[in-house]
Amino acid sequence: MKSEKIALYFKQGSSDKVYNASIEEADSNSFVVNFSYGRRGATLTTGTKTKTPVDYASARKIYDKLVKSKTSKGYAPGKQGSQYTDADTNDTGVRCQLLNFIEESNVTQFINDKDWWAQEKHDGKRMLIRKADTVTAINRKGLSVGAPDTIVHSAAKVKMSYLADGEAVGEKLFVFDILEFDNTDIKPEPYKKRLSHLESLGLKGAVTVVETAKTKKQKQQLFEKLKASGAEGIVFKEHSAPYTAGRPNSGGSQVKFKFYATASVIVTKINDKNSVAVAVLSGKKRTAVGNVTIPPNKEIPPVDSIAEVRYLYAYKGGSLYQPTYIGPRDDINMEDCVISQLKYKKDAV
Repeated sequence: MKSEKIALYFKQGSSDKVYNASIEEADSNSFVVNFSYGRRGATLTTGTKTKTPVDYASARKIYDKLVKSKTSKGYAPGKQGSQYTDADTNDTGVRCQLLNFIEESNVTQFINDKDWWAQEKHDGKRMLIRKADTVTAINRKGLSVGAPDTIVHSAAKVKMSYLADGEAVGEKLFVFDILEFDNTDIKPEPYKKRLSHLESLGLKGAVTVVETAKTKKQKQQLFEKLKASGAEGIVFKEHSAPYTAGRPNSGGSQVKFKFYATASVIVTKINDKNSVAVAVLSGKKRTAVGNVTIPPNKEIPPVDSIAEVRYLYAYKGGSLYQPTYIGPRDDINMEDCVISQLKYKKDAV
């Protein structure tokens, strides 16, 4: 097998990045060139330079050009720091539960309602972990993905098999639900029972169970603490409800409130001075919503990729106000980048 693989590192000032490139055999006599990149030790963005398999000579040419482009920017081979665990990108069949937003005016009713519990909404990437004979990381789309070794090693320490749902933030995974326990599908069970199963696993280290507030007082204290600390948001869960894959048209047994606005947008143009033009979908039409500056320590996302941005509010028929680039989103589809996700000035948080 004519495989090739390299890990390149770049460290300068506050930047500490890794770029992985590989030639992998797709089938006999055809190959693909894959890559992953991001902050060292964090959950990396993955992709491919070959949309369809090519012969080895072509793959080698693409691979060499890719490695040369990175080393010319200061990346170099090295063995220090957290390594990245690769994964074949396959559909696992797992589908996660997706939450609708609520407004701040609705928060009090969930705090007061004894049938709802609350947890912090962490600012990261959705990641499920399946631990069987091996550990598999799964993204929001249900695809197997790479994960930091810190997460994989912590997940593997539990002897029992399980499938847990969480949010990956850097080298840590904050788990908040469980779908399978000891080779048993427990999605139909109420959340309070699933949470008990999750807590019984004894997860620790880089994989931890999020704090759950159950009483009115605990929920109010958690909300105030998260708001004061600049956290992303809070999630409310109906403790008697099963785990239901997909997103309901409205409401649902789990809902979220964000303390600041974020949006998934489509990159439509790469501008000068580390900036990209972005748009959202209004029906099938792309509606421009301004430009976003890409920090010098982050890769410029390519045209037609999806980016996540934070902003104060949006102008009706205009741009996002004070947008900040968070990072690429390779775990959602373009049709999710809809105009209805935007928060306008009158109702911005």
